[in-house]
Amino acid sequence: MKKNTKKMVLSALMAAFTCIATMVLKCPTPTFGYVHIGDGMVLLCGIVLGPAAGMLSAGIGSMFADIFSGYLAWAPATFVIKALTAGVSGVLFHRLKYRMKTQRARSAVVVVSGLVGEGIMVLGYFLYEAGIAAFAAGGFHAETLSIGVASAAAGVPFNMVQGIMGIIISLLLLPVLLKIGDIREWVLPLKHEYE
Repeated sequence: MKKNTKKMVLSALMAAFTCIATMVLKCPTPTFGYVHIGDGMVLLCGIVLGPAAGMLSAGIGSMFADIFSGYLAWAPATFVIKALTAGVSGVLFHRLKYRMKTQRARSAVVVVSGLVGEGIMVLGYFLYEAGIAAFAAGGFHAETLSIGVASAAAGVPFNMVQGIMGIIISLLLLPVLLKIGDIREWVLPLKHEYE
């Protein structure tokens, strides 16, 4: 019971940290979005908490950042996209963690799981933006969908930069978090599990 309580409290803290990291340093983009450092926390939610709890923490924290920042129309999509980003990253990380016998191997696993997760983020926002732009242009037919795709393509480079920043931040913060005993126990495999 004590382990579940600790994980619940940490899940709430990670959601709050995700929200704060997303809101504190953000750079508006010409596509009416913003680049932020919160994706590092999104990835860490999946890595530290595991896929299920990580999905909820990342989705809730990111959604509230959009709500508090005045991007209410993006909040539902952000919840789903960031939850999927954390969930997929968490699944990959925890499936590959048995290959982490060194710090370098752990970093490689973080990068691989982060690249896949952030790829989902880039694709998710591209599809959402294309749909919104097509809808605003008059509906979902070939002409408006091409307008939507062209409009959404402009945001892809900014989302890629945000994803890369997220991977770098998670690489920098994970060693710090692993100094906490419970987190170390949840994230790293036990020595006998290597054999």
